[in-house]
Amino acid sequence: MDDGTKQVILAARFPGVTNSTVWSDPAAGSQIDFSSFAHLARTAEAGKFDFFFLTESPRLREHRGKIHDLDVAGRPNSFTVLAALAAVTTHLGLGGTIAATCNEPYEVARQFATLDHLSAGRAAWNVVTSPDAFSSENFRRGGVPDREDRYGRTAEFVATCRELWNSWPGDAVAADTAAGTFMRNTAAGTFAHRGEHFDISGHFNAPASPQGHPVIIQAGDSGGGKEFAAASADAVCTRHSALRAGQAFYADVKSRLGRYGRRPSDLKVLPRATFVLGDSAADARDRARHIRRQQVSPQTAILLLEQVWNRDLSGYDPDGPLPSADPDTSSASIQGRTRQHASPLVTARRWRALAEEKQLSIRELIIEVTGRQSLIGTPAQVAEEISSFVQSDAADGFVLVPHLVPAGLDEFVATVVPRLQERGVFRAEYETDTLRGHLGLGPARCAHSGTGMAAATGHQPERIAAG
Repeated sequence: MDDGTKQVILAARFPGVTNSTVWSDPAAGSQIDFSSFAHLARTAEAGKFDFFFLTESPRLREHRGKIHDLDVAGRPNSFTVLAALAAVTTHLGLGGTIAATCNEPYEVARQFATLDHLSAGRAAWNVVTSPDAFSSENFRRGGVPDREDRYGRTAEFVATCRELWNSWPGDAVAADTAAGTFMRNTAAGTFAHRGEHFDISGHFNAPASPQGHPVIIQAGDSGGGKEFAAASADAVCTRHSALRAGQAFYADVKSRLGRYGRRPSDLKVLPRATFVLGDSAADARDRARHIRRQQVSPQTAILLLEQVWNRDLSGYDPDGPLPSADPDTSSASIQGRTRQHASPLVTARRWRALAEEKQLSIRELIIEVTGRQSLIGTPAQVAEEISSFVQSDAADGFVLVPHLVPAGLDEFVATVVPRLQERGVFRAEYETDTLRGHLGLGPARCAHSGTGMAAATGHQPERIAAG
């Protein structure tokens, strides 16, 4: 009997080439060998996680005109990796981060439909927009749309993909291999779309896939991001991870769903979180402090400070005070990274005040201001915190980001998952075959349902009859 207890959603993000991954640890492995991807995915599936997903960057980042140190490892193609993982997993959802800004609807829709077929209904698309013109130069001529136009283009991009996925009826093609006969629906795959950003028509060559549409994930905490999630997404990843902030975000984004004819349960809210486990609370805190110092090495501290100051600070002592000069706002020395600070001057003033108040060096300050939500404690304490967060309507689950590749999830699956299962808030076995089933989502939505955000931002595409 349903007692009102919410079930926890768990996802695992492959850490990839970020400074939150501890590459100096002896247990760290490759981020491009397939064995690394397979290990993390298989561990997540052994823990009955809902899905696994990859982040992706459309271009190697640059720092002061040189390739960013971490990016020399490269960036493997997400679709290729996920297709390979479909062959070594059976239930785990498989998500890829693909930028609408850098691609075209037909090809992306085709690739995700193919992944959904290969995985028997486990595909997910983490929709993002590229942050700047530099990141898009590999793909686009003539620059990149401004921020508001990117949201409009992304909304129409997703709506157009839905039209393509819907262009094949589920029974469009039936084959009787024994008799050697086929029955064809001649309208299968026929589409035509005319909008502000896309004017395409033809025949979509990927038949209806097991889920109809992949699960749509959106990452963003801004007003525009929340509106896009309410109109078009099945799940939203957020940084709002303190309890009260999480509850406020949860209530806000869920309240927006009604205007698009959706129910609160149609959108899952999933904060990103790291985790550190210990034999006691004190042991976990000690381990967390050690990991944070590994993540923010002296070189990393200077690099992260340069992202705000936009100056060459290589001559500064990481264990010394902040620069006396203000940030340079005239040009960008960091290319290919999303700007996390809307106003460098305001950020610098705030950081200076914090450093003075707590007597922090550059490295100590960066450790403090760049820390993300962490679940820190014994396995029982972490299980309690996860369950409490979900039962308190601050989230529907978590996207966990280990600090090690590829074995960073092993301890969590071995010690925390059983405690969540004992509480009755997490599955003991998979009960469904598709990712939509795991997440408790309804059938894939019709194409016109995905255009609400486009209408809200003044980018409503026109639909024309095919033929």
